[in-house]
Amino acid sequence: MSIPLGGVCEPGTTRLNKTGGWRTFRPVYDYDKCIKCKLCELLCPDMAVLPRDDGFFEFDYDYCKGCGICANECPTEAIDMVLEEK
Repeated sequence: MSIPLGGVCEPGTTRLNKTGGWRTFRPVYDYDKCIKCKLCELLCPDMAVLPRDDGFFEFDYDYCKGCGICANECPTEAIDMVLEEK
């Protein structure tokens, strides 16, 4: 197979590449503290925070890289970063 000029082989999506496998810390919600402000969803660089029908959110650990932005920006400290256990 030859690689075309520019190095792009074909258009695609990163949804096919699950990137959460090398995470060291993972976010965990405390739903009692959550005020449903949506900052975690808006600020997640990996779009790994998914809304639920009840207005709360959950993490898609297949794509969460454990960067901690959600926990750092949560105004009520409803998200804790805990050590990932394999």
